[in-house]
Amino acid sequence: MSTQVIEVIETEIPLEETMSFNHSKLTYRLSVLLSAYEAQFDIMPELEFDLSAGRAKPDVAILTKSIHNWEKDIIRYPHPPLTAIEILSPTQSFDSLLLKIREVYFPSGVESAWIVMPSVKTIYLFMPEQPPQIIASGTLSDPATGVELEVAAIFR
Repeated sequence: MSTQVIEVIETEIPLEETMSFNHSKLTYRLSVLLSAYEAQFDIMPELEFDLSAGRAKPDVAILTKSIHNWEKDIIRYPHPPLTAIEILSPTQSFDSLLLKIREVYFPSGVESAWIVMPSVKTIYLFMPEQPPQIIASGTLSDPATGVELEVAAIFR
């Protein structure tokens, strides 16, 4: 009688793909607040990008307005967004998101990036080659797009 060896491989969803309640709420809230800019931009939650420096899927992306073709869909969008918005989840580190901004988004042509930190109701606004702006109250003003959002409205 021969013995057969079977290898068991465990697979699990990477932690960064797990969306928490607060993360989901903020993705929705940001999309709704950014809809005020829909005439100027395409607001795209959870769209995957195939960028020159790698693949990325920001929680919300602000894109240059385009004409939609409902008959032809795109799985991985090939052009960088103007702004990439990342919401820090309990399973992510701030440094991992910062690395994504510096090594994927900015080298690929993204003009601004936000890291939204739910637990401290703070947003970090990053622009290439500039120190980050830390916004915990008042108005977040993104120079790359002209978007302005009240921090209190984001975290209400």
